[in-house]
Amino acid sequence: MRWLTGWSTGAPRAGAPAHEALGAVVPIAARPLWTGSSPLWAVGDWRPEEIRLVTLRPGAPAAVTAGPTAPDAAEDTPATTRLAVLGHCGATDSELAAGLAAARGGAVRHLTAWPGSYTVVLRTGTRSTVLLTDLAGAQPVFHTPWCGGTAYATAALPLADLIGAPLDTGHLAARLACPESPEALGTGTPYLGVRRVPPGHALAVRGGRPYLASYDEPGGGPPPRGEAPAVRELTRALLESVRSRVRTTAPGRPGSDRARLGVDLSYGTASATVALLAAAVPLAPHGPGAGDRLPVPAGPPPGARSGAVKGSWARPAAAEQPGPEQLAAVTLGETEGPATLALAPDTPRLRHTVLAPGPGTLPYAGLRADPQAGRLTDEPGPELVTTARAEARFDAGGTDHLTGYGARQVLDGHPARLADLIRAGRPRELLPPVAALAGADRAAAGVLAGALRTPLTVLRAAHRLSRVRYADALDDAAVRLTVRQVPGGGGTAGARSAGDLAWCVPGPAARWLSDEALSAVALRLRLAAREPAPTENPGAQRARHALHRHARGFRTLVHAAEQPGQRLHAPFLDNQVVRAARLLPDEVRLQPGARHALLHAVLTGAGRTDLPPDWGRTPRPDRTVSERTGLRLAADGIAELFDAPLLAEAGLIDLPAVRATLARAAELPPDALAGLAELVSTELWLRRVRARRHGACWTGLPTAERPALGRV
Repeated sequence: MRWLTGWSTGAPRAGAPAHEALGAVVPIAARPLWTGSSPLWAVGDWRPEEIRLVTLRPGAPAAVTAGPTAPDAAEDTPATTRLAVLGHCGATDSELAAGLAAARGGAVRHLTAWPGSYTVVLRTGTRSTVLLTDLAGAQPVFHTPWCGGTAYATAALPLADLIGAPLDTGHLAARLACPESPEALGTGTPYLGVRRVPPGHALAVRGGRPYLASYDEPGGGPPPRGEAPAVRELTRALLESVRSRVRTTAPGRPGSDRARLGVDLSYGTASATVALLAAAVPLAPHGPGAGDRLPVPAGPPPGARSGAVKGSWARPAAAEQPGPEQLAAVTLGETEGPATLALAPDTPRLRHTVLAPGPGTLPYAGLRADPQAGRLTDEPGPELVTTARAEARFDAGGTDHLTGYGARQVLDGHPARLADLIRAGRPRELLPPVAALAGADRAAAGVLAGALRTPLTVLRAAHRLSRVRYADALDDAAVRLTVRQVPGGGGTAGARSAGDLAWCVPGPAARWLSDEALSAVALRLRLAAREPAPTENPGAQRARHALHRHARGFRTLVHAAEQPGQRLHAPFLDNQVVRAARLLPDEVRLQPGARHALLHAVLTGAGRTDLPPDWGRTPRPDRTVSERTGLRLAADGIAELFDAPLLAEAGLIDLPAVRATLARAAELPPDALAGLAELVSTELWLRRVRARRHGACWTGLPTAERPALGRV
């Protein structure tokens, strides 16, 4: 796990240690980026090009450095400004320097507009520090009070280790009951006293006190454009995100047989799009010293073609073009459909590897060995039960491995957006998506369900959501939780879409929570109902928080499955791609097959004109088959896991109901399988946290007594 951490001290509280004693507390295996009363460290396996620092002092030009350089010997003054950009950032040195100069006036939004996925830390003087999260939530920031000031980090676990925080069982209950509802989750984390900065917000620490402010109001951006200009902007943003990664990645490790670049075709059309874009980008040479001053400019060289239209990637002259570097295109056990989407048109640079599935790559494979043997992630997540499957794919991938993770949440129209169309006075535009749902249900459940029941159910739910008051909706959701009226996981596509047409929807694991846990979450919803209603439309807010949840899952996947020395990339989660997707009109998103059509248009606009019209519309394989097989093989390990579970000790689950479900786990519908993965992964995570030694992240901490796991 790679993370940043630091603190800003203020006036010490009574009983707090003196500031001089803080020097004894240092992260283990950390490299200091700057020192003083507000220090900053980078901890973990950071590449040199992933650490870039800009320092601006009065009367001198901005100094830009890269890599683990020693902190400046010169003393900072109140006029000194520093900028740290950590992660993959496609900005040039001059852009970083210009960005720091503009940030001195207080503007910070422009610091989040460069290609890539990164964390920004801005320090003004010696007492003011600002950290910026990304819009999706894949690069989070956490903070906690400490020693009269505020400690912050890009991971919650080190902060919990710093203050000896016990687990927050109330937050765990909210994660299981309503994982996409900010009203239930708030800004909490699984650790008491450690808070999360919401995506799209800045954490400003001044004089040791934290302040949160949004730098990107969800409803305050430009209005959606027409389809054509929105697709052009999406094409430009996605091209730039992919190009910046392909042209600036570091060489592979000496002696390693792993390709420098890889693409993962296990995510369907989106990963195929990323693969085709990556295969068309010419690569810079990577000889000795080529990576000393990365990243190189993300744009094409002077005189080359550019723009989000045909020929938008630069092509050197034929006499200068080197032999194409192979990209490792990886699929696990799929030889039809999404696995071959990128390979149907001839793409010689993609070296396709189909990994044979086996018992070790099935979901829940880790439970057949030692459940506590896996890595401890920052937070729980269902990705913990599919770690073995992901590790197999990533191990065969490149040193920098590009995925299509997040495309569905960024591009698709969430069902709740149907209510936004009614609010906007455009009810006729509901007809195509409702007709598509009716057609799917007619084929699956008969003519009566498809022709009559589905349209009525969906339209009634959309009209209800468009009219209901926010406070009434939350109170109604609290009542439903209290009386255990949670979704059963079955039903038709229309019924599931109608269930999503609400401000707050219970998660798939809510059906197995205890009465105490459901009541605690219901209380959170009732308290949130007394807060001011959001200005955002319900569909836009539901879609945004579904993206936040998915980005949290990607971060957990990276912590659990990323190979040593490897980097996993998700260009669809980049700020500029998320902002470009916001420009898409709702009626475009909600068309049947909208995501495939949008990605087809992106590739066409980028110069790939040989794709067939039905590209990407091949039915996806049923991936619940492998999950059910994994459940059957791991039945003994799961039963042992829930013999005396910590979830029951904390009062979070109805243990008899869980055990009854485990007896028929292989027959559960897809939604219930997702809920079971949430339960199993949370239990695994709790056991790994309990087995962990306190103080593993820091030196100089006093020995703390391990707190018992409290009840919700």
